[in-house]
Amino acid sequence: MKFARIAALVTALSLPFAAFAQGEESQESAESTAPRLVVAIAVDQLSADIFAQHRQNFTGGFARMLQGAVFPSGYQAHAATETCPGHSTILTGAHPGRTGVIANRWFDMGVAREDVRVYCSEDPGVEGSSSSDYTVSTGNLLVPTLGDLMQRVDEASQVVSVAGKDRSAVMLGGANADRMFWPGDAGFTTFEGRDLPEAVTWINQAAGRAMASSRVPLPVPQQCAAYNRAIPVGEDATVGTHVFSRGPATSGRTILASPEGDLLTLNLAADLVSELGLGQGETTDLLAIGLASTDYIGHAYGTHGVEMCVQLMALDAMLGDFFARLDARGISYVAMLTADHGGLDLPERQTGQAAPRAARLLPGFETLDARLAEETGLEAPILRADGPFGDFYVDRSVPEDRRAEVIDRAIALISAHPQVYRVYGRDEIMAQPVTDAPPEHWTVLDRVRANFHPDRSGDFIVVLQPRVTPIPQAIPGAYVATHGSVWDYDRRVPILFWWPGADHVEQPLGVMTVDILPTLASLIGLDISDIEIDGRCLDLMPDVAASNCP
Repeated sequence: MKFARIAALVTALSLPFAAFAQGEESQESAESTAPRLVVAIAVDQLSADIFAQHRQNFTGGFARMLQGAVFPSGYQAHAATETCPGHSTILTGAHPGRTGVIANRWFDMGVAREDVRVYCSEDPGVEGSSSSDYTVSTGNLLVPTLGDLMQRVDEASQVVSVAGKDRSAVMLGGANADRMFWPGDAGFTTFEGRDLPEAVTWINQAAGRAMASSRVPLPVPQQCAAYNRAIPVGEDATVGTHVFSRGPATSGRTILASPEGDLLTLNLAADLVSELGLGQGETTDLLAIGLASTDYIGHAYGTHGVEMCVQLMALDAMLGDFFARLDARGISYVAMLTADHGGLDLPERQTGQAAPRAARLLPGFETLDARLAEETGLEAPILRADGPFGDFYVDRSVPEDRRAEVIDRAIALISAHPQVYRVYGRDEIMAQPVTDAPPEHWTVLDRVRANFHPDRSGDFIVVLQPRVTPIPQAIPGAYVATHGSVWDYDRRVPILFWWPGADHVEQPLGVMTVDILPTLASLIGLDISDIEIDGRCLDLMPDVAASNCP
């Protein structure tokens, strides 16, 4: 077995499966200096904060990426720091206001169904579809991805996207990906009518064995021991000492909310490289990988406890072995690693770590519709929203001649909440030009504007105060912490580039995830001069006489 280090990791973590490689790897040398494979990796909820917190302990794949071009303070510059909009920026070069992917879910008052909420990677035109029971589609993404642009130049380029969430796979892969895989009810799946490669069948069998197995808690590495402290969340529950011990899994989420989820995804990606011959033809291929476990773990346990430390140490080792497998095939590749957003630790831990103003959401939003109904005489629902912040919409039942009145009253009521920072109306947002300033200097309105699409965004946007967790009560084992705000703990992410022979360069100033597309395009010689984007090419060469940017 060639995945020796992953085998060691699996043994150390007491995971139920250890062998993933589907055969002997061939030693092939790349004849061209141009990379034959682009590997784009998005680690869901890998904030710049937790990356910096554990950086000194990385020895595997993260350590390799840190040997190349390092931007430790990259930005998902926009306001809605959620999975779908974040992933939509990474390989498009466009802010959500251009990609059209403004949130994980938004509301469309013109959709011909009772559920007017639209999921970001659903096809709302499918009969019987809803935002929770949907057919996966790429149709909501309004701009091309790197893979789409590569195939525009050469149809022989293979584009493969594999991720721990359907929305991650869709937003990274784009409209024309040859292969796209995400977890379904019975393991990794794809679009209806498309065949599943042997690699998918094999990995799903391994996942089935994992779900049926019991194990003891994972060992706590020495570098994680300092985080192994119980934090009360609720009357009888704690986080901070639960290192993924469980009996047989009751759902796929149990697997995803542990290092096993990323282990499955990375091994599927590596097996697809072998089975599909990625990076071994005459053209450049793209492999996009969305790793979801860091996000599930951040939600279930918070971002600064032992669970996250164990996850990142495991992921570091797994990424190292994934790269080693590419090396063993002699593939000429360039790798990029970033995140779709950051995250905020649970307030119960923050208040003991020099953040006394951290708090959960106070009451008020749950009665908003009732108060509006009382004041206006209209029947609920009057407003539509997917939570206590972000986009708010006036329901289609409100008469046109009363919409302005409803918006004014709603903004007044919401602005009076003590944890609301500001409410921005549509006219104010649209009057603000999209800035080209460095992302660390953006105003909150700049962030909201970059996220705003006139056909999909709300009638007004609510921004909560910093360090407010919009979960009124923790749900142990599921949701104790979250992300999504306009604040830097959710916006800042690492952006890393590496290729064989890359010189190390580190730039601590702010760059953006929309800069990734033009940078990767420059490295593979792809002309994108006719594409309107929001990003710019990043010069990755430390020699002032050389530049990868056109």
